Amino acid sequence: MLFRQLFDKESSTYTYLIADKTTQEAILVDSVLEQLNRDLLLLEQLQLKLCYCLETHLHADHITATSKLREQTGCHGIVPENADAACADSYISNGEILHIGKIQIKAIATPGHTDSHMAYLVNGTHLLTGDALFIRGCGRTDFQNGNAGILYDSVTRELFSLPDETLVYPAHDYRGQTVSTIGEERKFNPRFADKSRNEFMQLMDNLNLPMPQKIMEALPANQHCGNLDNAA
Repeated sequence: MLFRQLFDKESSTYTYLIADKTTQEAILVDSVLEQLNRDLLLLEQLQLKLCYCLETHLHADHITATSKLREQTGCHGIVPENADAACADSYISNGEILHIGKIQIKAIATPGHTDSHMAYLVNGTHLLTGDALFIRGCGRTDFQNGNAGILYDSVTRELFSLPDETLVYPAHDYRGQTVSTIGEERKFNPRFADKSRNEFMQLMDNLNLPMPQKIMEALPANQHCGNLDNAA
């Protein structure tokens, strides 16, 4: 398996490139429009065929490159079921397994940051947590029908039930961290470790964070898979 973690500095977003080295089939998870040329060049250099662009959720802090990648590679755009994105070629549901050559990518419903959020377990070892679980943190719950109690349930019941050695790869990091494990996050994540559901909800309800700078632009665009013309 080829597994690459790619970073967009402006939005602190991680995009993941995953490919089967035998078939050369590839998938990009949580692409960023401003990094379109970077990703196309890497696909060309590695001689990969992009089959899918997959989202963990509809992002509010950056615009996806799915529409442009679909135009240039013929890939299919996939979003979580119930996401407000009629532009998608298909929707992935909880427990569904996406195949890239011999690689298996299992969708795990993890609502709370948004009401239609998925994490993806790759070959049982690499967990793409989106904004549900960060390294020593988690995504906010105060817009896009977010719900702190539901996020607590998603993380503690679905993600923390995975083996300790499962690698954690989030959609964002703001402190230069790249990877963690389920065991580490269960033990050391200050949002969840030794916190009851009510304590977590109180904490999340009092973060008082500013709105993402690009929210008014990003959400409408992402409802159209990053097509800015249709979002206008």
